[in-house]
Amino acid sequence: MAIECDGKTIETTENGYLVDYMDWSEAVAEIIAKGEGIEMTDKHWDVVKYLRDEHMNNGGNEPNERQILKAMNKLWGTKVSSKEMYELFPLMPSKQGRKIAGLPQSTRKGGY
Repeated sequence: MAIECDGKTIETTENGYLVDYMDWSEAVAEIIAKGEGIEMTDKHWDVVKYLRDEHMNNGGNEPNERQILKAMNKLWGTKVSSKEMYELFPLMPSKQGRKIAGLPQSTRKGGY
């Protein structure tokens, strides 16, 4: 599978994750999100940027649901519920968020 973006062909796995996370851009994220049925908002971008930062600057860290909630609580200055997070990413924030962030498919099991 592949994504066409800005005149480039970007390879993806059979599950739609980027083969090379360095091929990611916000335009690529928009295409992936659209394919997932998600219209990106500022809150979506906050989660995606957090996941990319954790992966790239913390040795490939794969935050779980609880870690994402804690980070967004701090960033947004409000208590974020799991329900709210799943409204943003219905197929699991840590996994669907990683996909939109252009990161490798998670190897973790479970949400927490």
